[in-house]
Amino acid sequence: MTEIFVGDSESIDSALKRFNKRVQAEGVLTDARRHEYYEKPSERRKKKEAARKRKMRKAERRQEQRTQRGYAR
Repeated sequence: MTEIFVGDSESIDSALKRFNKRVQAEGVLTDARRHEYYEKPSERRKKKEAARKRKMRKAERRQEQRTQRGYAR
């Protein structure tokens, strides 16, 4: 469980900001979303493959734009 200690002269806004940063760093929300409902292993594989394809298409588009502009490596 994530917890922070609020100082005597610390404002609630700054304490809330620290809390949100800590929650983000620990990955609490992403873990909660992942466990929100059961996902079959086959569905997980399909999502992973779709993400891989999206990433490859994006990289190809970027590479194509670089070659058109003359930034090819």
